[in-house]
Amino acid sequence: MHQAVLLTESIAALITDPHGCYIDATFGRGGHSRAILERLQAPGKLIVIDKDPEAIAVARDLQAQGLPIIPVHGSFAEIKRIATELDLQGQIQGVLFDLGVSSPQLDNAARGFSFMREGPLDMRMDPTKGLSAADFLAYVKEDTLTEIIKTYGEERFAKFIARAICKARLTTKIETSTQLAQIIKDAMPRVEKHKHPATRTFQAIRIYINQELDDLTLGLQAAFETLNRGGRLVVISFHSLEDRIVKQWMRKLAKGVTVPAYIPIRAEENKSPLKILPKCTPSAAECAQNNRARSAMMRVAEKI
Repeated sequence: MHQAVLLTESIAALITDPHGCYIDATFGRGGHSRAILERLQAPGKLIVIDKDPEAIAVARDLQAQGLPIIPVHGSFAEIKRIATELDLQGQIQGVLFDLGVSSPQLDNAARGFSFMREGPLDMRMDPTKGLSAADFLAYVKEDTLTEIIKTYGEERFAKFIARAICKARLTTKIETSTQLAQIIKDAMPRVEKHKHPATRTFQAIRIYINQELDDLTLGLQAAFETLNRGGRLVVISFHSLEDRIVKQWMRKLAKGVTVPAYIPIRAEENKSPLKILPKCTPSAAECAQNNRARSAMMRVAEKI
């Protein structure tokens, strides 16, 4: 069963006005959204976005129950466009990002996200768009694959793994998640204790084919431009690549515009547009109850 990570903490940080309009940029199965809806009062409303059609189907069920929720099938990189089309640009009180793959996606073998379950090697957040992981691995060049696994998986044995994948596909197409996992396992010179050898490579391929980091960079800026003054941005990430992007983006915006020393400008004329609030990690109790929470980091900022 899916458990929303940092649920209490994220909702407390996000909602500053129960009558406002909010965006859950990563609906998933609605764990955070349901908690937001419980806090809202008329005329407050919640826009929910997800690439996954199965997630949007759940959101539409909530809408059919009469809840003030507006489901949108798409990427959070399009937040600004979505808010504009709904005539809510600059009127959003808070945006929540809960990054990465959701538990239902991992648990469904047919989606191909998990190396622990036999299923077609798909890995697309939106199965209606783009190349599946199987199709991608059928044509990608070895040096390109090496760079992808090294960059997005931070895998030190990327070269060995890419070579093994490209060699294996010469005899048969890599079509299932367990097939790929076994190729990776066999290619590893050494195996890290308490970590499946395919973990980082699956992460890398998933991030690449879904353009997750590019979408995150675009989504953060779009969310900031969509917020009203005093609006909050809450981001929960689960690995260093995501968290680094969020941290650096927030710090850069909070610093304000860098002006050369020879240009006369008063401090009040160059105010920072963003205030960084205290970050948060899950409690020991939450980590013990939910393994997914162990690597979570929540960063919060306010538009000023």
